[in-house]
Amino acid sequence: PVGASRSRAAPRRAVVAARASTDAAATTPAQGVGNTFRTATDRVTLGTSDLSVAATGAGAWAWGDRSGYWGSDWEGDRAKNLDAYRALLAGGVDFIDTAEVYGFGKSEELIREFMRDTAADATLCPPLLATKFAPIPFRFRAEDVPNALRASMARMGVRKVALYMQHWPAFGLPGVTEACNDAFLEGLCLCYERGLCRAVGVSNFNAERVRQAAKKFKERGVPFASNQIQYSLAYRTPETDTGVIDACVECGVTPVAYSPMAQGLLTGKYSANSALGGGVKATGPRARILSEEKLASADALVDLMREIGANRGGVTPAQIAVNYCMTKGTVPIPGAKDARQAEAVVGCLGWRLDEAEVAELEAAAAAVPSTPGAPFERW
Repeated sequence: PVGASRSRAAPRRAVVAARASTDAAATTPAQGVGNTFRTATDRVTLGTSDLSVAATGAGAWAWGDRSGYWGSDWEGDRAKNLDAYRALLAGGVDFIDTAEVYGFGKSEELIREFMRDTAADATLCPPLLATKFAPIPFRFRAEDVPNALRASMARMGVRKVALYMQHWPAFGLPGVTEACNDAFLEGLCLCYERGLCRAVGVSNFNAERVRQAAKKFKERGVPFASNQIQYSLAYRTPETDTGVIDACVECGVTPVAYSPMAQGLLTGKYSANSALGGGVKATGPRARILSEEKLASADALVDLMREIGANRGGVTPAQIAVNYCMTKGTVPIPGAKDARQAEAVVGCLGWRLDEAEVAELEAAAAAVPSTPGAPFERW
């Protein structure tokens, strides 16, 4: 590996002690009559639950997107998204993350269709589905949470999910907001106690909210799996500034990293340097995030990611970005819109960056201005 020939200072070790097992082969054949699928052996047990998932999952935010954020033709992308779903499960990536707000429910509906379309394929591992409750206006009560989960399960065509989360903290109603957040934690407890999910989690919670949720769930005997947060090589604020990851470690909660490729910044696809990125320009709302100035600031980092990947036998910058999050002890959920991208996600299993590589990457990333992060983190 590239780190063997470099003498940079090693970083402090990964800040999260995730319970994980790895294997060079990354997958192993399933046992049982008629089963020919392969299960990832590179796995993580989420938080205080017994939920074992592939060490990288996949996010279905872009599947069925009707907001225009990820594209303008979700119906035209359906076939490619189905190919991505099939490639993920064929490669052992079983942890599939969605939410009721993705595509205004369409992401969940597509998952139902994809499960139906692939039901006869014994080469695909069973998916472990995670979805999220949106604390939108007119939801105030604990019962709103299991009610929302039942609606999500109806859209997905399942009777139970692996993981159910609160998508973000309630906000904006002085004197009422915290009562709503307390009610929503109670509602998550009800989801578990009623057998609707195997474990519960939260998303975009700050350090103190993680501790409060952990106390509540421990008192009720409810397994607390994860806090889903924005985290990447280009956005380490939860690790370096806000104490969110420290709180997760303290409470035994696994950080699940969304946007591990910084919404394309770390893939090399979008670059101010045409020699690196082919001159591809971001369009739509992401064009504001992937500005020329931002892309130029990341070119040296992407160049280093290409170098490390080349020394590892052709690993792409996107795979370096995802594996960085895995190496740091989070479970990333990169998006995969087609089979090629899904196969790249599968290729992140079974290996980790070494300490010298992590040190070089973090030093190079320090030159990239940090993104603002999600506003939820401050609520």
